Amino acid sequence: MDELAEFLDARLAADVATASENRALLIDAMVAPGGVTPDLANQLEEGGPYGMGWPAPRIAAGPLRIVKADVVGKDHVRTILAGDDGRSFKAVAFRQAETELGQALLHSSRDRRLWVAGRAKVDDWQGRSAAELHIDDATWCD
Repeated sequence: MDELAEFLDARLAADVATASENRALLIDAMVAPGGVTPDLANQLEEGGPYGMGWPAPRIAAGPLRIVKADVVGKDHVRTILAGDDGRSFKAVAFRQAETELGQALLHSSRDRRLWVAGRAKVDDWQGRSAAELHIDDATWCD
């Protein structure tokens, strides 16, 4: 495993540096709204461990509409996002309430469609297992 990690680091170092310089948002998978599930989050987590230099996979989901958005905690934007397939999930943009991203999520038209990118996680609150997305970025479909 160590040899594979070293090989990948050596082989991909230049591409990773270029992407970082260009501030590209690298996406590992695209899913329909109904694809954001606890199963997906658990399977992605099993591919770890993740950490510095080896980030967890980032998925993009959409198109979605914002059902609800509010500020929770100190500066986090919590949303409920739904797809045309009728499936919905919770998503959180941490420390984003005062940023362009946070303001867009909080104040956009509820009919406008968007794609969101982030990391899928499992929320096991009160014994109920549900998937949520920790948002890194979003873009409007129009």
